[in-house]
Amino acid sequence: MLEKKKTVRIESRSDRWRFVCPRGHRSWEPTNHHFWCASCARTEGVDGEFHELHDRKTGNLREREQVRLVTPVGPYDRDLDGGDDE
Repeated sequence: MLEKKKTVRIESRSDRWRFVCPRGHRSWEPTNHHFWCASCARTEGVDGEFHELHDRKTGNLREREQVRLVTPVGPYDRDLDGGDDE
């Protein structure tokens, strides 16, 4: 059985505290089928691009395809984010 996507509200403060980049930063943004973290990109020797959000509540890593990113006006990317949510 396929796991339902987890909804992440991009502009929600509580979701930004819960879902962070693998290094623990909240300054991530979604991009073309992956994520980018401004704090990581400013760190010498660290790539700002990553493919999994860390869910601090559960300890799980969620790949881009496992989350449904939502903005105040709807899904971030209809192709990826128009699916099921939990």
